[in-house]
Amino acid sequence: MTVRVYISIGSNVDRERHVTVALNALADAFGDLQLSSVYESEAVGFAGSPFYNLVAGIDTALPVGVLAREFKALELRHGRLPGALKFSPRTLDLDILLYGDQVGEVDGVELPRAEILTNAFVLQPMAEIAPGLCHPVCGETYEALWQAYNTPQRLWPVSFLWRGRQLSAGFAHSS
Repeated sequence: MTVRVYISIGSNVDRERHVTVALNALADAFGDLQLSSVYESEAVGFAGSPFYNLVAGIDTALPVGVLAREFKALELRHGRLPGALKFSPRTLDLDILLYGDQVGEVDGVELPRAEILTNAFVLQPMAEIAPGLCHPVCGETYEALWQAYNTPQRLWPVSFLWRGRQLSAGFAHSS
């Protein structure tokens, strides 16, 4: 049985190359990807270079723990330093945001990921690609959550070409 999984992808070191690496690996492993626009955002929690962030949706039958280990291995193969501080520059950061409607700790992964509700660079792309989907804990749609979001975090869409596909923006915060 397959389940829809949403993954956040981020990089602030050689951003275009590392985001492309992540998208290629996901597409090669899972086939068609549902992709948000790519957003540039200021580093949150530390002084650092701006990030590229987006959200991808995949369908898979792999368990949460297997996915998490595969994502961690991909990060390490592409220059992520093991044991690096949480708030530090990243070549590649892949996090499972949602695994179907699972809630709680599953294979060491907390679901849904808390930063969906706290970080614009996760919530805006989620609202873009899954506006009518409800957050499995609070029950609000991602579109409603984004419309109500009022934390001052700056992000803006950037032009990004991947496999001949222009990942373009078109979803703006209305407040």
